[in-house]
Amino acid sequence: MRVDVYDPRLRWPVPADLGKRLEGSVIDRVERRSKYLLFHAGDGALLVHLGMTGTLRVWRAAPPRALHDHVDITLDDATVLRYRDPRRFGAMLWIPSRARGHPLLAALGPEPFDAAFDAEYLWRVTRRRRAAIKLVLMDNHIVTGVGNIYANEALFRAGIRPSTPAGRLSKPRLAKLVEAVRFVLDAAIAKGGSTLRDYVGSDGAAGYFQLEYCVYGREGEACRVSGHQIRQSRIGQRSTFYCPHCQPR
Repeated sequence: MRVDVYDPRLRWPVPADLGKRLEGSVIDRVERRSKYLLFHAGDGALLVHLGMTGTLRVWRAAPPRALHDHVDITLDDATVLRYRDPRRFGAMLWIPSRARGHPLLAALGPEPFDAAFDAEYLWRVTRRRRAAIKLVLMDNHIVTGVGNIYANEALFRAGIRPSTPAGRLSKPRLAKLVEAVRFVLDAAIAKGGSTLRDYVGSDGAAGYFQLEYCVYGREGEACRVSGHQIRQSRIGQRSTFYCPHCQPR
């Protein structure tokens, strides 16, 4: 494995010794933690965050480097992982491989598909919380990886109004919400995610889950279930969509 850093000026500077640390290493495991990608190699891990505009593309035959291509990771079979980031809000750092206590990772909540994310857990952490359930669902300290689009869709599927105070929801309703979050994320992953602007997968292909939205971005349109008009509001400065009939409270 070889690393070529063309421009280290990301959100945090790319470590000067990153190439030396990774040269000749073997990536033995890849995982995701919230929005961080972890490429484990020996006693360390390459931590990658894509920021707002970053992409990590996989090339079997990489094209010539363009202006915003900042880092190339070339594997032994000549496959290239190319990090591109026009706004430089991403990150590429080296951390101890088992560094769950790293400042960027320590305070993160469980992943949506982890067994730890269940109705009992969600009920416990939402007691006495007055914040809207949509805000709680998008809080990475509570659960990671549920963005605005998927929070809207999951709450619709669970029949919960996004503005409902989290502390008012019963354990059975939270169990339904956990199930809905997993269903929506699983369906989105199967369809390559949502391409609204410039998002593409590592192979450059656009996602098409946006074709199946039930509420997100459908203000004024008929609900696919009840036929009632989809409404829009703002919660925490984020656009929120719901069906007043299917999500009465």
